[in-house]
Amino acid sequence: MSDARVALVTGGGSGIGAATAEQLLQRGYRVVITGRDGEKLRAFAARLGDPEGLLTAPGDAADHVAVRAAVQRAVSAFGRVDCVVANAGFAVFDGLGDGDPAGWRDMVLTNVLGPAVLINVALPALRATKGRIVLVGSVAGHVHSPGNLYGVTKWAVTGLAENTRRMLIDDGIGVTLVSPGATRTDFFDKAPGGVPDRDFLSAEKLGETIVWALTQPEGVDVNTIIIRPTGMFI
Repeated sequence: MSDARVALVTGGGSGIGAATAEQLLQRGYRVVITGRDGEKLRAFAARLGDPEGLLTAPGDAADHVAVRAAVQRAVSAFGRVDCVVANAGFAVFDGLGDGDPAGWRDMVLTNVLGPAVLINVALPALRATKGRIVLVGSVAGHVHSPGNLYGVTKWAVTGLAENTRRMLIDDGIGVTLVSPGATRTDFFDKAPGGVPDRDFLSAEKLGETIVWALTQPEGVDVNTIIIRPTGMFI
């Protein structure tokens, strides 16, 4: 088994996932990125010069078969998996009271089932390396917002993180919930009224935070990080 660490990042073609993947590659990790849009994954790889240590695995983060195939590809190509980052997620910008339920299913599946499936599938490989799990949550998973179903999904991720940590206490696997506030990615591109006029964190700063959690010393388990742009009230 090579000494180079191996990471799998869902939603790795853009935003926080891409920033995380790029920074891990710079640290000598080998990385597998997943996402629904294969063209976006390939464009990201091309931008980096198609490094040997980067593999793309198109697929739905909530599809058990696709996630299992991505993990198996990582193990087959690189011999191990040391960490997984459950980053894939999105929001529909309507509310419980007046929204359209037809648009909710994919969000709930991606944001809640996706991280759970990744944990389930990756556990055998992570047990072998005493690896780490990072779940990308949200400030919305700690502060209630009236009628915000996206926030409900992120509350579920908050619960999943602690639930998983307690499950794995005897396995030597670290579990970190990283909950960002407003971050400038394509997240707000479909928001009513466009991108809000406010301060944002950058995807690169979130990537640095995730990489910091993944690279803590052996025996150190950082459990919850809430990170906001300076001056964000909520």
